[in-house]
Amino acid sequence: MNKNPYEVLGVARDASDADIKKAYHKLVMKYHPDKNPGDKSAEEKFKEVNNAFDILKDPQKRAAYDRFGDAAFAGGNGASAGAGFGGNPFGNGAFHFDMGGGAGMEDILREAMRGFGFGGFEGGGRGTTSGARAGRDLLDEVVIDLRDAYFGTTHTVKFTSNITCEKCNGNGTSDGKPAPKCARCGGTGYVRTGSGFFAMETPCPECNGLGRKIDKKCSECDGTGRIRKTRTLDVKIPAGIEDGARLRLAGQGEAGQNGGPAGDFYLDIRVRPDKRFERVGADLISRIEIPFTTLALGGEIEIETIDDKKLSVKVPAGTQVGARLRVRGHGMPGRRVGSFGDLYIEVAVNIPTKLTDKQKKALQEFAGIKPDKKSWF
Repeated sequence: MNKNPYEVLGVARDASDADIKKAYHKLVMKYHPDKNPGDKSAEEKFKEVNNAFDILKDPQKRAAYDRFGDAAFAGGNGASAGAGFGGNPFGNGAFHFDMGGGAGMEDILREAMRGFGFGGFEGGGRGTTSGARAGRDLLDEVVIDLRDAYFGTTHTVKFTSNITCEKCNGNGTSDGKPAPKCARCGGTGYVRTGSGFFAMETPCPECNGLGRKIDKKCSECDGTGRIRKTRTLDVKIPAGIEDGARLRLAGQGEAGQNGGPAGDFYLDIRVRPDKRFERVGADLISRIEIPFTTLALGGEIEIETIDDKKLSVKVPAGTQVGARLRVRGHGMPGRRVGSFGDLYIEVAVNIPTKLTDKQKKALQEFAGIKPDKKSWF
């Protein structure tokens, strides 16, 4: 039985999407296999966290879970731990993730009814269920530097997944042609007894729920229409991407069955904190120490931007510690093409620890302290 996704993420049932996302990112970073090599308990916890987030991030799946509980994902259409992960085909800390294969609310409820032993969800006993099955979605995560987020980059991921068998074109037959529809279920993959809403519906025993009867199986895939293969994907990460963003490559997940569509590939982006710059939306903040004489008298300082440009910035006389000087257009790329945020210089000051006699005298005169008087100098 699946664990309660709300309990796994540590959020209330009425938690907002932002709270759910925040809890997810905190836990997924804590239990990520890269941070816990060889720790089986952390790996299992990592799977539970992603399974829970898959349900709660999707309004339809969340609504289905709130109404039906674990039964909402009976039959493999949900993100159940048993059906969703199936080992670790990615390697290197990545993982296999079942996000429902594009199932809509109707599919979820249909499978929930089957889980209870009822059929007829299509209304009036019209057996419209197809034997086609969508491929599972795949998910990977990458941590990049802020500079990579500024310029954009490409992440290459290598993983093993099910792909369409080339020998039989995914049909599972020895001659590569589509197998005829199963005579018993009419190609639906299910048989039912009774009538009306409470008709019992079970996988067809003749075709094992596939909807097609294969007499001679493909020698390469043994009739499944899919084979396991190691793949490599180059994912382009656009400039200006934010921490927590998710990229989607449609149709790059696992191959479907019986003509079903392939799943999608998702890449979660994490941006590593930078030593020089703090990011706030499209703006950057850099804390720079400025001589107190420059702050008092005014002047110019030279700064370095995130793209390695050197700029002269004017410092007005009387600038206070903690003030921010704005440098327009030198932040992160914005969401609009060609737009950029701003760079803010947060003023700090470095108090000198060694002063010459001349410097001490000048400061004493400025402070109105007589030279023969004891002072903090």
